[in-house]
Amino acid sequence: MGSLDRSKKRSHLLKKALVHFSLCFVMGFFTGFAPHSTATLFHHRPVKSVGVVPSAPVDPMERVIDASLIQIPRSFPAAVLPEGDANRPPPKDVGRGHEPQSPSRRLLIVVTTTRSNDRLQGAYLRRLAHTLRLVPPPLLWVVVQAHADALATAEMLRTTGVVYRHLTFMENFTDPEAEADHQRNVALSHVEYHRLAGIVLFAAASNVYDLRFFDEIREIEAFGTWTVAVMSTNRKRAALDGPICHSSKVEGWILKDLSDDKRLLVTSTDLNQKPPKINISGFGFNSSILWDPERWGRPTSLPDTSQDSIKFVHDVILEDETKLKGIPADCSRIMVWQL
Repeated sequence: MGSLDRSKKRSHLLKKALVHFSLCFVMGFFTGFAPHSTATLFHHRPVKSVGVVPSAPVDPMERVIDASLIQIPRSFPAAVLPEGDANRPPPKDVGRGHEPQSPSRRLLIVVTTTRSNDRLQGAYLRRLAHTLRLVPPPLLWVVVQAHADALATAEMLRTTGVVYRHLTFMENFTDPEAEADHQRNVALSHVEYHRLAGIVLFAAASNVYDLRFFDEIREIEAFGTWTVAVMSTNRKRAALDGPICHSSKVEGWILKDLSDDKRLLVTSTDLNQKPPKINISGFGFNSSILWDPERWGRPTSLPDTSQDSIKFVHDVILEDETKLKGIPADCSRIMVWQL
């Protein structure tokens, strides 16, 4: 009898365990079909992408298609700006304001123009981006481009790690020089409207730079100029284009072809008292001349410069060379190569 009772008891426990297992299995099976709860500890608002937004009301055709602000406090990339904030001027960290800064902390505003028919442009822009990444901040890279060509470049610019503004325009040009000047005016209008305080220089995508050059130009108070080595592989030509200096004072200008004379020997016959035009890659200036001319000894009743800012800056530089600072101090080093 004892063995029979034990057998019944073991059978009962086995059935009980089997029922419990079956219940747990069924509950787990149907729980998998239940909808997940939408309640979370943190609620994130969906980010709305900002596409083509106006950069300034100066020119209705000018557009900023991207404005990356990497490593700038209290700022946002254009792709994550809250709705309605796309037209806000750049934050003070980017260079706005009138507080004097030490030269080492001056904002560099590097303006680069583009050409639609340049098949090497993407490679040149990426190479220049790698150079600018090595320059100590603050630095703002302003890239200007025809609207039709802008999307591919915008994708590339987002990956550079350089703080930039990408400006576009809608006009069509047949003259490359006129198009380049228009692009420079678009960039300067953007700088003027947002009052970006810093040192402006025009850097062609194909230019090559000595990194020490960027430290030197932060010393510019009003206007600065330097010698550019102009090289052409097709014509097998090399030339020097820029100032001759005593200390930092500009005493003359030189445009000397070195194709046949590689001694870099400059004589008095090579000097010009005033150049007809300064190489666009060979000068920089304090951006406040665009909106605060009185500070630099200019009359306040200036004609409207917004349509041709680059001509205005060029004329101001040439009319009074005493305001020019030679870079470096004695203009003895080549630090910019124009290809």
